[in-house]
Amino acid sequence: MEKSNTNLTEKKTEIIAVANQKGGVGKTTTAVNLATALAAVGNKTLLIDLDPQGNASTGLGIEYKDRKLTTYDMLVNDVEISRIEKKTKIPNLTILPSDINLSAVDVELASAENRELELKKAINNCKKEYDYIIIDTPPSLSLITVNTLTAANSVLVPLQCEFYALEGLAHLFDTIQLIQENLNEDLSILGILLTMHDSRNKLTKDVETEVRSYLGDKVFDVVIPRNVKLSEAPSHGKPAIIYDFRCSGSRAYLRLAKEILNRTKNDKVKRVA
Repeated sequence: MEKSNTNLTEKKTEIIAVANQKGGVGKTTTAVNLATALAAVGNKTLLIDLDPQGNASTGLGIEYKDRKLTTYDMLVNDVEISRIEKKTKIPNLTILPSDINLSAVDVELASAENRELELKKAINNCKKEYDYIIIDTPPSLSLITVNTLTAANSVLVPLQCEFYALEGLAHLFDTIQLIQENLNEDLSILGILLTMHDSRNKLTKDVETEVRSYLGDKVFDVVIPRNVKLSEAPSHGKPAIIYDFRCSGSRAYLRLAKEILNRTKNDKVKRVA
């Protein structure tokens, strides 16, 4: 008797880098609240804090005294992710915390062979445990960012609605293209996310029109508004979605999660030309 064919396919883990070399664009806020939203709808989610400031860790209530092992140890000392993981108060959400030691990674790995692959190597050992891995990166195009782009499937780029919004974006796109050509041919742009959006402000509207005209469907439909609750939440060690799920910022991140679920499910990730 012939064995019947099955349609079983290996589960794919979506690894999303939240990256922009410009600071103050809502990158960490996006990483924390997106990870929370994805976990809230039942996805096993890992948030990797790769910013030496450790704000994503703080925003999820991980105190400094509890960060005995961090992402620094993962990259420099080959400590297994299972030893670094911290469960959060949010079901389905785990974090790998960071601290200021991470700022020494570029120096520590300067002479290491295949130094761009350290994060990918670490993630490969655990990624099957998660549906989504979200990586918060530092505001620079450092070795940490290169490691992140090498390990990721796609990049989410937060872009502040300000006069210089597009300045520097071309540099980031060039970096992504270099990573595609040399280290990670599968890396794609998941989307550009407009942040700190104020619909009452003419400049905001002008910037949005320009960005959508220039980047088309690479730009997410949802925009993240200027919202005081998004700024208050980290001081309470909570994502905004938990701190005040009714506020406009929380609702926007829930819509972003839905849009990302649709894009990844339908394989609509856009590759950089």
